[in-house]
Amino acid sequence: MDQYCILGRIGEGAHGIVFKAKHVETGEIVALKKVALRRLEDGIPNQALREIKALQEIEDSQFVVQLKAVFPHGMGFVLAFEFMLSDLAEVVRHAQKPLAPAQVKSYLQMLLKGVAFCHANNIVHRDLKPANLLISASGQLKIADFGLARIFSPDGSRLYTHQVATRWYRAPELLYGARQYDQGVDLWAVGCIMGELLNGSPLFPGENDIEQLCCVLRILGTPSPQVWPEITELPDYNKISFKEQAPVPLQEVLPDASPQALDLLGRFLLYPPRQRIAASQALLHQYFFTAPLPAHPSELPVPQRPGGPVPKAHPGPPHIHDFHVDRPLEESLLNPELIRPFIPEG
Repeated sequence: MDQYCILGRIGEGAHGIVFKAKHVETGEIVALKKVALRRLEDGIPNQALREIKALQEIEDSQFVVQLKAVFPHGMGFVLAFEFMLSDLAEVVRHAQKPLAPAQVKSYLQMLLKGVAFCHANNIVHRDLKPANLLISASGQLKIADFGLARIFSPDGSRLYTHQVATRWYRAPELLYGARQYDQGVDLWAVGCIMGELLNGSPLFPGENDIEQLCCVLRILGTPSPQVWPEITELPDYNKISFKEQAPVPLQEVLPDASPQALDLLGRFLLYPPRQRIAASQALLHQYFFTAPLPAHPSELPVPQRPGGPVPKAHPGPPHIHDFHVDRPLEESLLNPELIRPFIPEG
């Protein structure tokens, strides 16, 4: 800890306090997460080990918060992360009006890139929510808090706890007690986050697990074995019964959302986990290629933590808001690499 100068307290998580600090020699600003051990013989908490393991596996993604160092300190240890100004929950909370469609697209695009990278490396985050999506002073979104993350077993043989994910973003299979699940739990959470960005408030704000299911059923309708065959195998399926409800069209729930946004949202919020659209496929959805195009990060709201200084707006390149018929399509996109495989050579 001697190489860092503590500048202030950022917050407190399940397993430690987070401080803003400056490296004495380099002057780099970082976030230090101090994890205390109750007793030495207890060893390092599993959640902390999972976070370190997951971040070491995926340290090359620009859409995942970077773990810079791990070192012992007193009766515990410290994780040093790159410093991020705020989080998406703060952005939504302090927005004077709903986010513009181009801003929603930008946040969702960055989130999907991070999720796609995690899933490609067999990492399931299991706790995606706006508070765990950190935002830099330049508007960059990065996934953080991998304390519940696990290395995913592709053969589906491993059992996991269903007590993961913050309730409002918890997939239906988890609410029904599933012990075997996959990346679908992250994709459901992405849908909940997308709905919240479009709506300006949480889509399924249940106060307990039963009410959480009720919130989902009120919009998506009562799940049945015809729609979701695997539901009958879930541990709590026969313990809970609900009256039959028909699904509500998403355009009635989010009347201001575009048809493309509603189509993509509906592909995340599906009962059968295997039918939810993968993050890599979602990035190719027409939603991201119709006007308005995703905003450049420099055009996003500049968030700030309570009590922090007001940062200066980060200058960025001019944003192309629409397609132009007199120039190649790939030059009108924020990320031309997404369509490059589909452009014929020559």
